[in-house]
Amino acid sequence: MLRKSLAVLSALLLLLVLAAAWYVWRSFPQLDGEMRATGLGAPVHVRRDASDVTHIQASSLADASFAIGWVHAQERGWQLEFNRRLLRGELSEVLGPATLETDKLMRTLGIRHAAQAQWERLPADAKLLLQAYARGINAFHAEGGQALPPEFHILRTSPGEWQPQDSMGWALMMALDLGGNWGNEFARLSAVQRLETRALWQLLPPYPGERPATDVDLAALYRGLGVYREGEAPARTTSQQGHQQPRLALADADAINDWARGLGDPLGKGSNNWVLAGSRTESGKPLLANDPHLGLGAPAIWYFARLQAPAGPGGKPLDVIGATLPGLPSVVLGRTAGVAWGFTNLGPDVQDLYLEQINPANPAQYRKPDGWADFARREEVLKVKGQPDQRIVVRSTRHGPVLSDVQASHGRVLDTSRFVLALRWAALDAGNQTVLAGMRSNAAQTVDELLAAFAGYHSPMQSLVAADTQGRTAYQAIGRAPRRASGNDLRGVAPAPGWDRRYDWIGELANDENPRVDHAAIAAKGWHATANQRILPAGYPHFLGGDWHTPERFERIETLLAARPKHTASSVREVQGDLVSRAALHLLPLLQGTRSEHPLAAAALAQVRDFDGRMDADRAAPLIVAVWADELTRGVIAPRLGQERFEALYGKRSFRPGLEAILGDAQAAAAWCGAAGCAQQSALALERALQRIAAQQGRDPAAWRWGESHPAQSTHRPLGNVAALARFFDVAVPTGGDNWTVNVGQYWANDRRNPFANRHAASLRAIYDLADPEASVFIYQTGQSGLVFSPRYRDMSAEWAAVAYRPLRLQPDRWVHQARLVP
Repeated sequence: MLRKSLAVLSALLLLLVLAAAWYVWRSFPQLDGEMRATGLGAPVHVRRDASDVTHIQASSLADASFAIGWVHAQERGWQLEFNRRLLRGELSEVLGPATLETDKLMRTLGIRHAAQAQWERLPADAKLLLQAYARGINAFHAEGGQALPPEFHILRTSPGEWQPQDSMGWALMMALDLGGNWGNEFARLSAVQRLETRALWQLLPPYPGERPATDVDLAALYRGLGVYREGEAPARTTSQQGHQQPRLALADADAINDWARGLGDPLGKGSNNWVLAGSRTESGKPLLANDPHLGLGAPAIWYFARLQAPAGPGGKPLDVIGATLPGLPSVVLGRTAGVAWGFTNLGPDVQDLYLEQINPANPAQYRKPDGWADFARREEVLKVKGQPDQRIVVRSTRHGPVLSDVQASHGRVLDTSRFVLALRWAALDAGNQTVLAGMRSNAAQTVDELLAAFAGYHSPMQSLVAADTQGRTAYQAIGRAPRRASGNDLRGVAPAPGWDRRYDWIGELANDENPRVDHAAIAAKGWHATANQRILPAGYPHFLGGDWHTPERFERIETLLAARPKHTASSVREVQGDLVSRAALHLLPLLQGTRSEHPLAAAALAQVRDFDGRMDADRAAPLIVAVWADELTRGVIAPRLGQERFEALYGKRSFRPGLEAILGDAQAAAAWCGAAGCAQQSALALERALQRIAAQQGRDPAAWRWGESHPAQSTHRPLGNVAALARFFDVAVPTGGDNWTVNVGQYWANDRRNPFANRHAASLRAIYDLADPEASVFIYQTGQSGLVFSPRYRDMSAEWAAVAYRPLRLQPDRWVHQARLVP
């Protein structure tokens, strides 16, 4: 009986293994042979080259759009479904109550409603392409014959119908992630409940060399209006050491909600790009480099493809290669045979928060310049897995949606029985035609054609660099920024009284009013670079904002580009991989002069004695500097700001510029460091830092490694929140860098699991050689496939970490896979 039982058990196990293997095999995409698809007009070639770039060759633009929709669904089916639910505010239907916070925010912002309004203004030809793209996605799910990815089975759901308006919505979600500063406005409102205005500008200083954008005494303004609640409600806090562990429930989607909480904070949302004129290259033709910095996810946000059709936008042939976004049918960043382009986030102020005063006699009304008016109201029904439906009422004012109804942090600061906060955001305007501009850009062959295509671009505002094979280069800020009245003394820096007309927007800047640099100026200097720094030229007459990134990355790029008389693609690669942190060097003298009796202090200080600022993954000094700076920030700022408020504002906002400003001003340092002084604060911070590092990496500072605490963590949504599954679905690789290196490695110091993990980095790197466009290269941090069982799910990660590249060719040497999609 025992032998029979063992035989039966072995047979069952074998059957399970075979069934699992069969499922895994069926979940792989068909990369060769013939596939049939309803809704296709004519056969389409779908081929993969040795770089794993997907080449789509179609006989019409509609069929090319259909085919890229099919391929996105084939390779990134769960990513599309997650994104569709995210933009619609429907995550909780499959993830349960853990994601209600995010769903409520999306419904309140009205992403889906705005997308519909923008869709209705699209020209007919653009609508046809988005409809073809949606048909391609839906046709694959209906008849692709591929087993659903495991995420669908784990979460017990199936793909929903992709609609053309969802593509409009996903473009808005990218604008939401990149294009706003409402978080900074609220941070200032919150901070001056505890600080005087002068101390606010020490904590959140203006751009180096500039005055604050407003002279208004914000503390006096808000206290005079009586906007604050009495007492302070507990803030959502995390452990100072980041040691809290997430729950292991499947539906624990805290990281998603954390992402939503960080919306509206421009800090960390950065990128690098530069274009070198032929006068500064060995070939005599331009070189263009781009590495947009985004939150790291698995799969990556990008999918590299080539789209080819005999008639593209405007009747021109389409042949473009580069990074597509699953959810959109065009190449967002890339090149054609004649022209290449790259984006960085401009970071203008395109969001304003408004304090709306509630009528004390009728809470259904708010104050306008000419009296009281009813809030606009609509009801939203949210389906919640395992619970009854939830109904919420979304309120709006003449400025926009009432954010404080769904942002818990607002209610901890604001007396919401008397005031609410409403959002005016440019991207929600019905005239936003960004999707159309992106489609038109794909047919450009010259810089002038590219700039003409992007003239209709709206949101998020970007710094565009471009170069073509004729040798021309250009820089252009693209997108739409609001025009503010001359009497607007707050200038969007902090929430404005919504009943005062002087704070209303009075239109938008036209494209030709945006900053630009022509080819002659670029050729005279030799290059033009942007890294989210202040890009306004001298004498620029319009206000675009004041929340620019501090210039460390930009200054380092400028230094490296100036260091060579002539550049090659190889030297450009060195710049993209540079790991020198000017911010670390700014604080280094204080650390080197710190005295401590901690038993590890001498050995640790020996590691930083000759530190050159290079944040290499295999060194101890970067780790010591980073953790000490974090502890110093906590020790200096938290007592004055208040621990709860500090925890609510710190994390994705580093406070490093404020810390440097405080330490560099004797009067400010005395106020912030307290009676003990900043030297003592540094010593205490070092002791805490050494304790933290020793607990994780042992007690030998010589053996400590920055990369061990700073892996690039590409997190799966939502299964990266489940420890048992994260090891399979997440992609992690040791990296160097920090928030201020060209090869950026931004960490979120309030992260509960790993506060120094690299969460925000180069989402792709590309170098375009206009002397020989076929020599252009690219890389990104995961792999083309979004299917976790595929060897192509993470096969780029090691190359990306090593700053290696793959060829990006319209005419590759060979095809690795060849398929044909037929009607």
